[in-house]
Amino acid sequence: MTNELPIFDNDDRARYEFRDNAQAVFQTRKGLDEEIVREISKAKNEPEWMLEFRLEALGAFFEHHQPRFGPSLEDIDFQDFTYFTRVSDKVSQSWDDVPEDVKNTFEKLGIPEAERKYLSGVSAHYESEAVYGNMLKEVEEKGVIFTDTDTGLREYPELFRKYFGTLVPIRDNKYSALNGAVWSGGSFIYVPKGVKLEMPLQAYFRINNKKSGQFERSLIIVDDDAELNYVEGCTAPMYSEESLHSGVIEIFVGKRAKMRYTTIQNWSNSVLNLVTQRAVVDDDGLMEWVDGNIGSKTCMKYPCCVLKGTRSHGSVNSVAVAGPGQFQDTGAKMIHLGRGSTSSIISKSISRGGGTSNFRGKIYIAPDAAGSRANEQCDTLILDGISFSDTVPNNKVDNSTSYLEHEASVSKISEDQLYYLMSRGVSRDEATQMILMGFLQPFSNELPMEYAVELNRLISFDITAGQQ
Repeated sequence: MTNELPIFDNDDRARYEFRDNAQAVFQTRKGLDEEIVREISKAKNEPEWMLEFRLEALGAFFEHHQPRFGPSLEDIDFQDFTYFTRVSDKVSQSWDDVPEDVKNTFEKLGIPEAERKYLSGVSAHYESEAVYGNMLKEVEEKGVIFTDTDTGLREYPELFRKYFGTLVPIRDNKYSALNGAVWSGGSFIYVPKGVKLEMPLQAYFRINNKKSGQFERSLIIVDDDAELNYVEGCTAPMYSEESLHSGVIEIFVGKRAKMRYTTIQNWSNSVLNLVTQRAVVDDDGLMEWVDGNIGSKTCMKYPCCVLKGTRSHGSVNSVAVAGPGQFQDTGAKMIHLGRGSTSSIISKSISRGGGTSNFRGKIYIAPDAAGSRANEQCDTLILDGISFSDTVPNNKVDNSTSYLEHEASVSKISEDQLYYLMSRGVSRDEATQMILMGFLQPFSNELPMEYAVELNRLISFDITAGQQ
């Protein structure tokens, strides 16, 4: 996202949903088969083991059934998408070297300004691949690796292969298999032992074409006693035809390490957003997911922490806003394997205009995870009589020394609160906005100030637009 704080009017959604004229330098034909997968791997000049990985994943994809929960995905025609588009022959380290149309896109979104003012490093991805990547010299001198995943495979093969595909295996689900077959781009990050980054690293993802796909594969390793804050944003134009986003994120948090992964998902309402995000946490480590979901036609995303270490901790703080034609099926997973591990899930969602926002969660405390604690809180506001929300927890404790707390609420805006504010001269619309922003405050508080203000304005626009 950007530090430039937008004030939305009725036309200001164009800031994110404009369409670009960037020309592809290479593109596969529509459809998905072995020939396409081989063509992608050849275009990237990959080692033989990665081609074998892709082909195995392709077979798993065709064998896998669609998810039997949440929104129906049965109407997706996988042969009607373009799976690889390259708009630049290289990943530029100088902004001046980025193709002009692509550069103009990210200038409009404020990426260069955000880099100058706020970030330790930034990576910009357009369609299938990264087009720009840069990092502060003092961060690089600490031994931090921050590059795109394709470059990570090429330049750090031993480190890359040690972790790649070990946390989210090919056969985990249909869309992890699809990603394994056609993945391209994403972030590859390694933070060495004891290195603590004070400013965040950021990646920004842009889909421009209709009936195309983006399949980034991010791999992040935060070694023992290290700390990292990573921020991710994404946008796409609005089309009458769907685009497909199916990313996979694997994060490894070392002993006593701290990792925060913040996503501001603002895809247009013509994007299917089907993502697998998973982290494994070692002894005394901390993993925090901060997950904002505003856009997309259909979103299925459940950030997961595998708490394998003793006293490891995981948290998910999420918000979802579902408007007309949107189905937000989001949530979190916490798998407690280590003794004394702890977890926290806080979910806030808003449904309006016939939209659906579901919370889907899973907490499992294993027999050997003695003395573990888990807390889950899910709150939903439904703004009208035609919108929907469900809470679907799946919780299990397999030992007698741990405990799990679950709390859920579904409500409407309180007429008493509205009356109180209006009696003091606040209009009904303003009072509604104040109540909604207060409802979402636990999430906004977890964001840096610049991002919190922009997120609030995005949500404010989204809601007020639906009331006009």
